[in-house]
Amino acid sequence: MKIVVIGGTGLVGSKVVALLRKAGHEVLAAAPDTGVNTVTGEGLAEALDAADVIVDLANSRSFEPSAAMEFFTTHEKNLLAAEENAGVRHHVVVSIVGTDRSPDNGYFRAKAVQEERIKASGIPYTVIRSTQFMEFLGAIADAGQRDGAIYLSPGLFQPIAADDVASIVGEVAASAPRNGTIEIAGPERAPLHEIIGRYLGMIGDKRPVYSDHQARYFGGRVEEFSLVPIGVPRTGQVRLADWVKSKLMK
Repeated sequence: MKIVVIGGTGLVGSKVVALLRKAGHEVLAAAPDTGVNTVTGEGLAEALDAADVIVDLANSRSFEPSAAMEFFTTHEKNLLAAEENAGVRHHVVVSIVGTDRSPDNGYFRAKAVQEERIKASGIPYTVIRSTQFMEFLGAIADAGQRDGAIYLSPGLFQPIAADDVASIVGEVAASAPRNGTIEIAGPERAPLHEIIGRYLGMIGDKRPVYSDHQARYFGGRVEEFSLVPIGVPRTGQVRLADWVKSKLMK
């Protein structure tokens, strides 16, 4: 089976490519640095020639609402048109848990529009909504910093390791389309400010972390369940302490 991984040189994409190749699939890592650009269309038709499955991991370089919307709408328009021409039989996309529950978060709105376009395309699909990656915990902490301290919402949080995301994405890509959505999350759930506080303590970062009900998450208000699955998600295996330990050992 030929599988094209859009964003195949990124954090999760490179892991998905390696897993699928190990499983015996023909895999193409498609990204601007490999000559495939879904925004300009460069190399797209050639990359998708005879492709059975597309794994859609492309991401906007900007979280600014209009820039993110422009990226995802243009990217998906070009990609879906190329998939239709190539006869692709399964479109797998990684989205974000809570995209439909955070209307004031511009990046989440853009991801929600991306999902809608995929579902309306007529191409069989599976949407994988993931919680935030553990690899981004440092950036989340920095975004909440004011005057040497970090202020974050006490809304629930359930980060997942990129290795777990890649494993699930690879499994879904090699399976039949669900024409629906699955949600994935890490094995531990706690208030956002508590998880970031634990993480910073593990890496020796002494910045204090405080609960702030008014704190926004990249521009969006955070209610108790804004950032976690409402139902029962598929959970990863890597716990935060083990993930941090593995990173510190490298």
